[in-house]
Amino acid sequence: MMEPTTLHQQERSHSNQPEIDQALEDLAEANRSSVGFSVEQRIQLTEQCLQSLSEAAQEWANLSCQAKQIPEGSRVRAEEVLAGPVSVARFLQILLISLKAVRSSGKPSLPGTAVQSSEKQWRVPVFPTIGLYDALVFSGLKAEAWLKQGEESASLFSLEQLEITNPESLPLTLVLGAGNVSAIPATDVLTKILQEGERVLLKMNPVNAYLRPVFKQAFKPLIDVGLLRIVCGDARDGAYLVEHPAIDRIHITGSTQTHDAIVWGSDPTEQATRKQNNQPRINVPITSELGNVSPWIVVPGEYSEKQLRFQAENIAASIANNASFNCLATKVIITASHWQQRAQFLSMIEQHLAQIPKRYAYYPGAAERWERFAGEVPDDKEYLPWKLIRDADPKKSPHLFQEESFVCVCAETALDVNSDTGFLEQAVEFVNQEVWGTLCATITVPDQFQKSHQEFLNHCVFRMQYGAVGINHWPALNYAFMSTPWGGAPGGDLKNVASGIGNVHNTYFLRDVEKTVLYGSLTLFPKPVWFPSHPNPESVGWQLLKLYSRPSLMNLSRVGLSVILK
Repeated sequence: MMEPTTLHQQERSHSNQPEIDQALEDLAEANRSSVGFSVEQRIQLTEQCLQSLSEAAQEWANLSCQAKQIPEGSRVRAEEVLAGPVSVARFLQILLISLKAVRSSGKPSLPGTAVQSSEKQWRVPVFPTIGLYDALVFSGLKAEAWLKQGEESASLFSLEQLEITNPESLPLTLVLGAGNVSAIPATDVLTKILQEGERVLLKMNPVNAYLRPVFKQAFKPLIDVGLLRIVCGDARDGAYLVEHPAIDRIHITGSTQTHDAIVWGSDPTEQATRKQNNQPRINVPITSELGNVSPWIVVPGEYSEKQLRFQAENIAASIANNASFNCLATKVIITASHWQQRAQFLSMIEQHLAQIPKRYAYYPGAAERWERFAGEVPDDKEYLPWKLIRDADPKKSPHLFQEESFVCVCAETALDVNSDTGFLEQAVEFVNQEVWGTLCATITVPDQFQKSHQEFLNHCVFRMQYGAVGINHWPALNYAFMSTPWGGAPGGDLKNVASGIGNVHNTYFLRDVEKTVLYGSLTLFPKPVWFPSHPNPESVGWQLLKLYSRPSLMNLSRVGLSVILK
């Protein structure tokens, strides 16, 4: 989700300002026409978007595969189905369920009871959800949202955005779309309009501007009522928009460099002066989801061969997904130097990576970044190899830990701690202090450790300065499940934005979310559809789209059949 070149790309030869001005005028006219936005209207628009999305889904996936040079018949095609229309349909369906609950009872219906931890923090169950058969489709997984300490149970929800009394004052938000994963700009737009009650101008990223036609088809209901316009453009158009007087708010998914260029200016001297004087270039609120050097901690202990192999492919999948052009792709693995299975485990990761075909490096600047972070020149700059660097030293190679490479290079480093509890305590401190970013992190934990030290594990997760934590599983699921709020850890501000400000996908309208925590066993059955070795992932993806578009036992059974048919 990093956009290292977005603000400065010059891929177009002319300005798109006339079309942008017309889009802004359309959105202003809709506001003057008093587009109402009650809960009932949001329900109707959500239902309509589910229908139009289904009609656009096939072309959506096809265009994405063409742009990323994913051939027909490749298992990798499933990524564009799952991380595109399937994820967006799931978001819409979960939001629809919440909105209907608000209409009938005044608040969303949680899939369980919130409990208060020993740290006086409310932990709210958010997955598996009710109504989408999650407990069957994703058996063995659960997730909680941990709220800010001190919140009272009576104020778990924040529903003020659903109570708009003056429809003429809907804010106009500029969404600067991400270029890597198609669900990101789509769900950012849906969050801002259907949840937060805003009008949106979406500026497509030049990397995936080819999706504009299918986005216009998928979200036609929002366009028709004047709540959404979609434009393309280069860096000049982006600069024009972020300082346009019609824009009330900005939301960006990208890099900290792009964020700081928007807020403080592109010139380094100007940035430093403005930061020192606290004089940002913009005077409107900005929310963001930015980069991360995503760490994966492996607690030492005794793992079975099956558990080791599953966790090794788990990490390999997190590196290879979307050719590693993900802010949540694993970039640092932290092990214990004394762990007897360490060498075996790392070899397993390398074996899994060796079995995954190389991917076309579609994201700008990938080859140059790979060379810098891998420390060698790739044989093929268009199809970069997966690279695991063992025994990386944070002092000798600080860039591996402090800079997001946004390319398929992962470092492993070992901590010299003898006890398992001492290791986890030091590993948490290490990722908090030595690894850049606050977006997501993972911990693989032996079964015996969880049985003996559950409260200690909970306390370590509490201490982790991340917006999403996965126990035994990749936090990409925290993004994809759409009932789990997603964003950097609280505390980022304009001067030190870290992995971003605010969150998206808060489909239960929870108040003051601090982090989401995903739990699961060391192995899952059947094989997860996001694993590279899954035999039939695209078929499963299309059946999931049908299930999320129209939940039913019949569509659930079709998902099951697609899982077992190879």
